[in-house]
Amino acid sequence: MNINIPTMLTWLRILLIPIFVGAFYLPENLHKLSAMPSHNVNVFITVVFAIAAFTDWLDGYLARRWHQTSAFGAFLDPVADKLMVAAALIVLVEFGRVGAIVSLIIIGREIAVSALREWMAGEGQSSSVGVAMIGKVKTAVQMLAILFLLYWDNINLGSLGIFKTQDVGHVLIVIAAFLTLVSMAYYLKAAMPKLKGK
Repeated sequence: MNINIPTMLTWLRILLIPIFVGAFYLPENLHKLSAMPSHNVNVFITVVFAIAAFTDWLDGYLARRWHQTSAFGAFLDPVADKLMVAAALIVLVEFGRVGAIVSLIIIGREIAVSALREWMAGEGQSSSVGVAMIGKVKTAVQMLAILFLLYWDNINLGSLGIFKTQDVGHVLIVIAAFLTLVSMAYYLKAAMPKLKGK
């Protein structure tokens, strides 16, 4: 296993998951799981998730720039991404910040597309289901939605009014779920010639 800075950043993203999840269950929140965590907890978990999301972009950028791509890194990176998103969505469902159906759509798609890519790679057709622009847009909207739902508290913009992170987060996560289905259909269509051949 080749350990380099991009791979270390990916491992960091995985290690950050129990930190931001655990913050939801600090003693002040344990008396009632449905109670909203304090503002300080919301800020902390949002910052931690933002750092993890940033490393998602950074490790890939550095791996390409420094020519440090590896088979292990290519395997670990999407695993870290999916663990991070799944963990966030599961906790958000438990605290009533996002609907279970929306979360199931997003998590289910990640599992299905990952399985499809693994199978296509085994067939020597991994390029057919490479990351497409619709997938990148979906990821961007999804990450932004999760950040708003983690932060949860409204933001006072002074003369511009109140920025309602809850409302914006809910709209964005529904859009992300829709894009999730669209992107899954795109990848299935790309793999269809191979699937029909089976």
